[in-house]
Amino acid sequence: MITIDQVVKRRRSRTILDHVGFEARPGRVTAFLGPNGAGKSSTLRILLGLDHADSGTALFDGRPYRSLSDPLRTVGSMLEGSGAHRSRTARNHLAWVARSNGIPQRRIDEVLDEVGLTKDGKVRVAKYSLGMGQRLGIAAALLGEPEALVLDEPVNGLDPEGIRWIRGLLRGLADAGGTVLLSSHLMTEVADVADDLVVIAGGRIVTTGTVTDVTAGYGDLEEAFFALTGGTR
Repeated sequence: MITIDQVVKRRRSRTILDHVGFEARPGRVTAFLGPNGAGKSSTLRILLGLDHADSGTALFDGRPYRSLSDPLRTVGSMLEGSGAHRSRTARNHLAWVARSNGIPQRRIDEVLDEVGLTKDGKVRVAKYSLGMGQRLGIAAALLGEPEALVLDEPVNGLDPEGIRWIRGLLRGLADAGGTVLLSSHLMTEVADVADDLVVIAGGRIVTTGTVTDVTAGYGDLEEAFFALTGGTR
């Protein structure tokens, strides 16, 4: 269970997050939606211990990320792409990530196969497309076979086949009892896999609920997203 409770974040006189709170539950895919700059990444950075909240809490099964003894076995995450140095190969990148958390090296082959990068494991990351980089970031997130997965804009750069692939991956993890939280600024790209939606705009949560609940009364998913976030088509 991921629990974010009344999180406030300010930078100087500006409020970035204004009492943000929601849950992502086991066995479900929760999509955290909002336009660029709405506060999605700031919320996830606080959840993953990369930034501090001025108040409120962000917890995994009641514990902050920084208190986890084996973080990659509890939470797999991807923020801002793969995080791999461009001069390294995918295999080298995954090898040091695995060693840092005591994860068996056999997992490297397993996750490369799972994300469709087996043939490209010895290719330097500098030669990867944006979509391949996304797949590598997801591979690193899966290394520890975590209970929870947190992904920031995971469909960014993926082609239609890649989007179908990641939907199947996330659905399978949730159906196996995992907790999946992903952010996106495009409702239509995640709605087919999401069970629950959390919509944020201007640093505030504007609605939460199942896909059916959130989109009720609107002509389509895109219309609901723009209406809820105050945007235009």
